[in-house]
Amino acid sequence: MGGGFVLDGVEHRYGDRVVLRDVDLVLAEQRIGFVGANGSGKSTLARLLNGLVVPSRGRVTYDGLDTAREGGAVRRRVGFVFTDPDAQIVMPTVAEDVAFSLRRSGSGKAEVAARVGAALDRFGLGGHADHPCHLLSGGQKQLLALTSVLVTEPDVLVCDEPTTLLDLRNTRRVADLLASLPQQVVLVTHDLDLLTGFDRVLVVDEGRVVADDAPGPAVAAYRRLVDAS
Repeated sequence: MGGGFVLDGVEHRYGDRVVLRDVDLVLAEQRIGFVGANGSGKSTLARLLNGLVVPSRGRVTYDGLDTAREGGAVRRRVGFVFTDPDAQIVMPTVAEDVAFSLRRSGSGKAEVAARVGAALDRFGLGGHADHPCHLLSGGQKQLLALTSVLVTEPDVLVCDEPTTLLDLRNTRRVADLLASLPQQVVLVTHDLDLLTGFDRVLVVDEGRVVADDAPGPAVAAYRRLVDAS
């Protein structure tokens, strides 16, 4: 496992708009949640963690690796799952999509096939190896997106609202999967029930971290913020 994230004096801008400001954090806990209103900056904060975006000012590191200068090395250790799995699914069939993630692994065809098969079995897609990706249900697509990231065995999984498009049954499947992982998990979510059992929850508002606590107190602070708006 890695040594955690350090954000030092981080600011991020989109054009003239400041999206995040004055962010100083050390993120080392096993299960960390980010919550906040739409446009609060929480998704940008998540994307900073694996270098999908880089800070306009300040520095973000993972286990000593700078996300701006060593983004490739960071992304090999910090996986990212988007809200919409169609943004990540790139190959025609389920097995091909998972295998695509291993294209730079240096493994031979037999080893790749074995790793793909084991990953599909582990994450509930074992019977769908040859299934066209576009015919999967929404829940199956999200499981595929997760599997295609997890097959690379990252140290960390960052998920940006992975259950937003799912029904209750599939939300629970994804929640159970995330809870079972040995990796550090950073979860951006509007579903506050998913944060039960987490180690730490950060509340983001207008580009700043305004609460940082255990789930109960953090969620209570977030509810007060919503009620006051």
